[in-house]
Amino acid sequence: QVQLVESGGGLVQPGGSLRLSCAASGSIFSINAMGWYRQVPGKQRELVAVITDADMSITGGSGPNYADSVKGRFTISRDKAKNTVYLQMNSLKAEDTAVYYCHAETNFEFDWWGQGTQVTVSS
Repeated sequence: QVQLVESGGGLVQPGGSLRLSCAASGSIFSINAMGWYRQVPGKQRELVAVITDADMSITGGSGPNYADSVKGRFTISRDKAKNTVYLQMNSLKAEDTAVYYCHAETNFEFDWWGQGTQVTVSS
């Protein structure tokens, strides 16, 4: 079992910044990847960013993956000591408004989801 709790969402003006946090607990050593997804009512949940254990290894992987719409603006990072993944969001746009969900992948490709945190970009 893995539990994920997001925080850091809120209301921000266009061009502003927010940092989302996701704290994992439970069988944390089984996690091999963590990421962020977002969803707007009436639309399918979409990938925002993902970082794998390979990306964090000494030899490195291919690097974190980002949706084209957020490249250059968002940065995903993971602190294993704190069992936390972050999403730094800069230069926010109105179209970034969504519920952001933390995601973790464990053994046998099991998927775990947080409850989501609302991000609203508006004047």
